[in-house]
Amino acid sequence: MRSTTIRPQYAIIFRYDVRPETQETYFRYMIGDFTPALQEHEIYMQDAWHVMWGHYPERQIEYVTERFECIRRLLHSPEWARLEGRLRSFTTHYSMHIQRYTGAFKV
Repeated sequence: MRSTTIRPQYAIIFRYDVRPETQETYFRYMIGDFTPALQEHEIYMQDAWHVMWGHYPERQIEYVTERFECIRRLLHSPEWARLEGRLRSFTTHYSMHIQRYTGAFKV
């Protein structure tokens, strides 16, 4: 995987719990399919958190981009329903939101 330097302006934040029986398949999907597909839209993974305390979903994955147009293009692409649907099949308590990039851990 090549290194890319950008000045993030927007973040897409995914929060969810991974179904225990799908852990290995989920991991392979995120590394082999989901993240590379977002990179094709100039959206890059910045952080992956495993939350171990509190009443929050256990995973928080943050992707960043310089241009909102990259997010809009992704969400309106034919592949998005497939990508998100597959991610949802591995998870419970799924949520996704978009916000301006702040550089800080987003709660």
